[in-house]
Amino acid sequence: MAKNLVVVESPAKAKTINKYLGRDYKVMASIGHIKDLPEKELGVDIDDDFTPTYVVIPDSKKRNNRKILRQLRDAAAKASAIYLAADPDREGEAICQHLKEELVRPGENKPVYRVQFNEITRDAVRRAFQHPGEIDRNRVEAQQARRVLDRLVGYQVSPLLWKKVRRGLSAGRVQSVALRLVVEREREIEAFVPTEYWTLKAHLSATHPPSFQARLVGGRKGKRTWTLKTGDFDKPLKKNEVHIKSEADMQAIVAAVERAEFLVRSVDVKEKKRYPVPPFTTSKLQQEAARKLRFPVAKTMRLAQKLYEGVDVGDEGTVGLITYMRTDSTRVSENALDEVRQFVDEHYGSEYLPARPNIYRSKKGAQDAHEAIRPTSVRRTPESLKPYLSKDELALYRLIWQRFVASQMNPAIFDQTTIEIEAGEYLFRASGSVLKFPGFLAVYEEGKDEPAQEEDEQAATLPPVQPGEKLTLNELKPEQHFTSPPPRYTEATLVKALEEYGIGRPSTYAQILSVIQDRAYVEKVKNRLKPTELGMVVNDLLVESFNDLFNVTYTARMEEELDEVEEGRLKWVDAVREFYQKFARDLALAEKRMDNLKKGIPSDEACHQCGSPMLLKIGRYGRFLACTNAECGATRKVSEGTESEADDANQYADATCPNCGRPMTVKRGRWGEFLACTGYPECKTTQKIKKDGELGAVDKLLDETCPECGSQLMLKHGPYGPYIACRRRPECSYIKQETLGIACPRTNCQGELIQRRSRRGRLFYGCTQYPQCDFTVWDKPIPEECPQCGAAFLLEKTKGGTLIRYCHDKECGYRTTEGPSPPQSQATKASDDLA
Repeated sequence: MAKNLVVVESPAKAKTINKYLGRDYKVMASIGHIKDLPEKELGVDIDDDFTPTYVVIPDSKKRNNRKILRQLRDAAAKASAIYLAADPDREGEAICQHLKEELVRPGENKPVYRVQFNEITRDAVRRAFQHPGEIDRNRVEAQQARRVLDRLVGYQVSPLLWKKVRRGLSAGRVQSVALRLVVEREREIEAFVPTEYWTLKAHLSATHPPSFQARLVGGRKGKRTWTLKTGDFDKPLKKNEVHIKSEADMQAIVAAVERAEFLVRSVDVKEKKRYPVPPFTTSKLQQEAARKLRFPVAKTMRLAQKLYEGVDVGDEGTVGLITYMRTDSTRVSENALDEVRQFVDEHYGSEYLPARPNIYRSKKGAQDAHEAIRPTSVRRTPESLKPYLSKDELALYRLIWQRFVASQMNPAIFDQTTIEIEAGEYLFRASGSVLKFPGFLAVYEEGKDEPAQEEDEQAATLPPVQPGEKLTLNELKPEQHFTSPPPRYTEATLVKALEEYGIGRPSTYAQILSVIQDRAYVEKVKNRLKPTELGMVVNDLLVESFNDLFNVTYTARMEEELDEVEEGRLKWVDAVREFYQKFARDLALAEKRMDNLKKGIPSDEACHQCGSPMLLKIGRYGRFLACTNAECGATRKVSEGTESEADDANQYADATCPNCGRPMTVKRGRWGEFLACTGYPECKTTQKIKKDGELGAVDKLLDETCPECGSQLMLKHGPYGPYIACRRRPECSYIKQETLGIACPRTNCQGELIQRRSRRGRLFYGCTQYPQCDFTVWDKPIPEECPQCGAAFLLEKTKGGTLIRYCHDKECGYRTTEGPSPPQSQATKASDDLA
């Protein structure tokens, strides 16, 4: 029997820690939080100092929480001591507090210890258990304050949106501010008016090669030309600036320059150092993984969590590969510094090793509770771990490893040359740099959100020239430009903005970005974040009613107050009370003044079908206009191009339903615009409108009856193709299943195999008797008997141009290939369960 019980959050973490502690410890996992505020009520007593009521999280399809808690209680009752080893942050501290409340019976005097470690390695874990501590009450209360604040906002503003807009909408204290940033950026882009400006480059040759380019930087009386990097057209030009704003202005300059002599005025050669960047904090890791690996923030954190909790690396067993991944600190332990400096000296040479360790300051306001994100051992190189990590895990580990090693290397050194050239009254400049010593660049170079124009110029190679030397003009290249609007946020730049504004903390960035996308308030367009029509409407309503709360400054101040609670300098109740006093006033006013889009707001638009007035409403996919005439029921999307929208609607005004003869009207759904019968719900005929305006296939009644309700069957057309279903769908859920003619292989199952789709639209094959029979495979079954074991069918797939057929029975291992690729020795295994 184990003497001591150790509780962590995840089974992976439990597995890694278990092998370090020996037989005197039993390690179990709580699978995250075991208690939370109740789902169906506020759970906060506002009149009693905002006292929260926590309940055991109910069971779900994915997790039997009560069974987990029962097993933990049984183990705790037999243990002589309990060690709580959740992650070393606010959420982890709250998990430990709730575990203590549930595992220790009232009046029981059983020792409960809090154990924390920044990395899951043998030495770190054993050292932590040799010096256990207690639960940090301040940290628990900081987490509780955040949870209560978020519940007050979410459970009181969201019902308001349901009442005024539509059901299913949500608002959050921090997510709404992130949404506001995205919406305001989009409006900046929409309001942007491009301004014309011109630049001039001269292609020149000197006595010695190579030829090079110089750009116009100055003009008459010492004035310098305006470019994107030196000014802003929204602001007045300085006295020494000139804006070349038209082709005529540029042609006058070109005419003067063409007649002038190009003489070298000065040559400046100096050594320039480029210093390495600090090891990763959470936000910097999320930004860099988005830039270089194209990983969404949520994916980065999921992979980092696995690298932290432990991976089986062969002879060494399961070991945590990186330190804790939720941190705002750039601090590194002395042991890690010693190891990486020795590694740099051994593998790169003493010239790459600084005389003293590079020490980096954390940003102002950083909690500095944990080290920076780094490898637990720099000697576990990415190449050595290649056999044990997936492609994405290896890519993220390599990024962390390279950045950490580079952070403790000497700077890169460049020889930078700047040549200034006079051409009559005008001044040109050419710049170039040559890498003299790579330093940290031998290992790593930080990515950039937007490429800089100067980088191409800096990379140019310049010839040796002397002051007073005459240059030959080969060509003048005037170029027209227009100022560009600010770019939409990417996940990386939005995280950067949240961090700079002080909104959220390392543990919340991924959740913030996930929520605003999951709620369909924001969508990705070419990897950039664009607010949906729904997101813009929700943002406008919230900002109008809660402008003083859902803004950057106030939200950042609330984050600072939560930090003060954790530091013991502010009571959590006082922080919540201050917020709620303002919030309650705004909420009461919003109840009275917020526009009621659910009922509809009168508009100046007339119905394109019957001429009746139209109401402005909000639907799942944004604002739309709805006819007030109940017999008509016409709708159309709201946009700035109202007239063109009406024209589009009129284009289909004569369309009639092929099944009942009633007029068809334009509607908009999840998959775009479509024609729908005005006889709905009696007739549910629809017809897709393609992107080019052409009509897709129309739904068609069939001479077959539904076996469940007796109504006619209909050939319908969904996003994944045609299918046959009851015309009364969704009242009747019958869908005709086209079987493959292959019996289900499960014993005593009378079902047949059919083609189905997962929630994400991926094809798979399952049994008609689901959910009684859960047999599924990803690859297509074909009615061909296995020549090796006699199984009734084989599975078929194509990989790299090679057709592969193999037995569905995992124990058989039969496999054949047809195509250019040579046969592989190991049989492919088909999954019996959906991922």
